Amino acid sequence: MNSLITQIEDLQKISQELNPSVKEREHINIQIQEFVNNFLKNIENYPAYVEGNPNIEKLSIQKNKKDLKELLSNFNSEVVLKGIKPASGKHLGYIPGGGIYTAAIGDFLASVTNEYAGMYYASPGAVTIENELLNWMKSIFGFPKTAIGNLTSGGSIANLIALTAARDKHKIKNEKITKSVLYLSPQAHHCIRKALRIIGLEDIKISTLELDEFSKINTVKLEKKVQNDIQKGLNPFMVIATAGTTDTGAIDPLAVIGKIAKENNLWYHIDGAYGGFFILSENRKHLFKGIELADSLVIDPHKGLFLPYGIGAVLIKDKEAVFHSHHYTADYMQDAISADLQINPSDVSPELTKHFRGLRMWLPLQIHGLEPFKASFDEKILLTAYFRNKLTEIGFKLGPQPDLTVSYFWYPSKEIDENVFNEKLIEFIHKNGDVFLSTTKIKGKFVIRMAILSIRTKKVTIDTAIEMILKCLIQTKEVFSIS
Repeated sequence: MNSLITQIEDLQKISQELNPSVKEREHINIQIQEFVNNFLKNIENYPAYVEGNPNIEKLSIQKNKKDLKELLSNFNSEVVLKGIKPASGKHLGYIPGGGIYTAAIGDFLASVTNEYAGMYYASPGAVTIENELLNWMKSIFGFPKTAIGNLTSGGSIANLIALTAARDKHKIKNEKITKSVLYLSPQAHHCIRKALRIIGLEDIKISTLELDEFSKINTVKLEKKVQNDIQKGLNPFMVIATAGTTDTGAIDPLAVIGKIAKENNLWYHIDGAYGGFFILSENRKHLFKGIELADSLVIDPHKGLFLPYGIGAVLIKDKEAVFHSHHYTADYMQDAISADLQINPSDVSPELTKHFRGLRMWLPLQIHGLEPFKASFDEKILLTAYFRNKLTEIGFKLGPQPDLTVSYFWYPSKEIDENVFNEKLIEFIHKNGDVFLSTTKIKGKFVIRMAILSIRTKKVTIDTAIEMILKCLIQTKEVFSIS
C-alpha cells in the first residue's frame, strides 16, 4: 500500500505541470498578453498576404519541452506571418469578419471553464445562453418563437442541418430521390452541393436557375420551371435563395421566391451566411423583405457580426423535421432525459460534443450593444461605394451595383484578351500582398473580387488598395508592352 501511495505521489508531481499555479499562470498570461498586444498593434502594418510554406520542423511535435517564448516566436513566424491574414482589415478577398477582441475573451472563458454546451442537464447556463442567442436571431428575422436552431461551427454545418430537415420533412428517400427536384442559383455557395452528397441526395435533380442582370434569381423562369417539372411527373420539393451571394453580394428576391415556394409546397431555404445580419442596417433592411417566409435560414456570426472563425447559426421552423434526424437517446444519458427544460443543442445537430461557442457571441453583444455593429454595417457599405468610385477613376470597369459589400471589377484591356490581362494583374497583386483580393468568373469572364466586411477595414485600407492596384497595373502593362 505504501508503495502504491508513493507511486501516486511521484506521478502527481509530474502531472501537476498540466495545472499551473497562480504564479505560473501569471507568467504565461504576461507573455500571451504581450504577444496579443503586439499583434493587434501591428496587424495593419503586415502584408495581407505572404506567399511561402511554413518551416515544418518548427511546428512539429517533439519529445522535448519548449519554452513559451520560443513557441510564440515560431507561431508568429510560421503561422501569423504567412498566408492570408484573416484578422487584417486589408483582407478583402473572401469574407472574414476580422475577429473582435471581446469575442476572443469569450472563447478564453469558455475554454477555461470548459462548460459542456450540448445538453441542458450538463450546463443549464451555457445552453440557456445559446438558446437566448437563437431567440434573439428569431426576433431579428421574423421567425416564430416555436422555431428551433443551433449554433454551429459555420455555414457548412448549418446548411447541412437545414437540408437534412428538408429531406426528412418531404421524405426524400429510396426511389423518390431520383424524381425529386431542388432549385438552386448558380451563385449558391458550394457547401450546398457538398451537403447534398453527405446526406444521400447526390442523385436528386438539381435545377440550376437563370439569373437576371444583377445576378439574382429570375423568379418568372423559376415559376415556369416548377410548373414544367410538375407536369413531367417530377417531385419539386425545395428552393434555395441567397441573402448575399459570395460572388457578387446579391440578395435574391426573397418575398417573391417565398410566395412561389408556398404555392408549390416547396421547402424554402435561405442562405444568409454572409449577408443576413445586414438586416440590422436601416439602409439595407428593405432588401430582406420575405426572409421571414423561409422554412430554414443560415447566418454566420463569424462573418456578419465580425466574430472569429468558428460560429454559424441555423434557424428552422419545423422542429419535428430536425428531431427526426438528430434526436437520439442512450442508456448512459438517462439522467439527462428528465431534465430537458430547454431544447438541447445536441438534439438539433450532428454534434454531441459541443464547445460552448455561444460565449464568443454573447459577450460582445452584451458588452458593446448593437449600435457599434449597426454602424459597422453602414460603414462597410459606404466603403464599398468609395472603392468602386476610385476604381472607376483609374479606368476599371465594374460589375453591377451590389446590394451589400461584395463587388467585382476588371481592367478593360483593348490590346490583349481581358481575361489574360486580368489574370496577370492578379498575379502581381498577390505577389505584392499589401492588400489581399480574390477572383471569380462571371459568365466565363475572369474578374477581380472585393469583399469588404472586416471590422478593421477603413478608408485608409481602400486608399492603400488603390495605390497597390495602380502599381500592379503598371507592371502588368509593362509585361504586355501596353502604354
